[in-house]
Amino acid sequence: MASNQKTYGVIGLVPGLIACLIVMFAGIYGAKEIGQLLLAMGILPKGGASPISGIFVAILLGILIRNFLGLPDFFKTGIGFSVKYALRAGIILLGLRLSLTEALKLGAWGLPLIVACISAGLFVTLFFTKKLHQSNRLGTLIATGTGICGVTAIMATAPVIKAKENEISYAVANITIFGLIGMLFYPYLAHFFFAGEPVKAGLFLGTAIHDTAQVTGAALIYDQLYDSDVVVDVAAITKLTRNVFIIAVVPFVSYLFFRSGSKNGEAGKLPKWYKLFPLFILGFLFLSLVRTIGDATVSSSGEAFALFSPATWESFYSFWSSFGSTYMLGLAMAGVGLSTNFKIFKGLGLKPFYIGMIAALSVGAVSLLLIAVFGDLIKL
Repeated sequence: MASNQKTYGVIGLVPGLIACLIVMFAGIYGAKEIGQLLLAMGILPKGGASPISGIFVAILLGILIRNFLGLPDFFKTGIGFSVKYALRAGIILLGLRLSLTEALKLGAWGLPLIVACISAGLFVTLFFTKKLHQSNRLGTLIATGTGICGVTAIMATAPVIKAKENEISYAVANITIFGLIGMLFYPYLAHFFFAGEPVKAGLFLGTAIHDTAQVTGAALIYDQLYDSDVVVDVAAITKLTRNVFIIAVVPFVSYLFFRSGSKNGEAGKLPKWYKLFPLFILGFLFLSLVRTIGDATVSSSGEAFALFSPATWESFYSFWSSFGSTYMLGLAMAGVGLSTNFKIFKGLGLKPFYIGMIAALSVGAVSLLLIAVFGDLIKL
């Protein structure tokens, strides 16, 4: 009997998983088509990737299907499985994208500047969340997305604070909108303030824009407009370094959430400190260390771990990190969209949108100020 129930449970995952897969691939295709449209309109430079991620499109498609077509109950098991387990797998595999040695390239002045910009995004968002009496969970998601690395940071934080599907969807939409605005506007702003200073311009784009794809898009736009490929390299290094801080920031903001919530009954009792370090973040850290050691051994001996050629090693980490970010997170976010009902957005209103706008502007202002003052001290 138990064996039959287990088999039925596994079979019960299939409809929801198939639905998530279909929505995920539609999201990936849709994002590419949007990129082609922006390219044809001259908004994106040649060679630029779509600034809108397949993850965002998958969430949007999932929400539309859930609310206009509807889903029978037998889809729920597989959708819930995707949201929970594909998410964790995707974040763990993202660790292979980040080599900790990249942070060292910015030197002693670059890291404090990045920390200051991250801190501005976190604390400004949380401050206005409290002042405007908004959901602490939603504010925490917007804070991590603004401060660190957009959608990935939101998805890493959501399970720890037990965020609801509508809060996740709202936070992702919030971050995507302001990241796109920054991608289109900030290249001109960077040139206005830092013309002839590509390191400063790259630092600004890498610290002021939310998502990695949007930072890359902004840097490519800058390069096309002002013929400065150095900006692309600096922006990429700055953004990757900023992404590394997900390891520390997710536990930190989760602690702030539970500490604040335990005072007003919103989040319950503050958990033990080790529960603020979810296993998937530790897995992320482990694979990031694997990537770091692999890169170091390639530099020192010409082979990663004395086993793999540089080309084989690059192919390995590129494939698995891309698999995690594109397919695992895409599967999870398709599940989020398919389980989100429009009706639950009614209680959120526009105030969280204003919070995201204030946070984005604050990060940009802090970045401009600090780079103007300390930018000359940073050499790459």
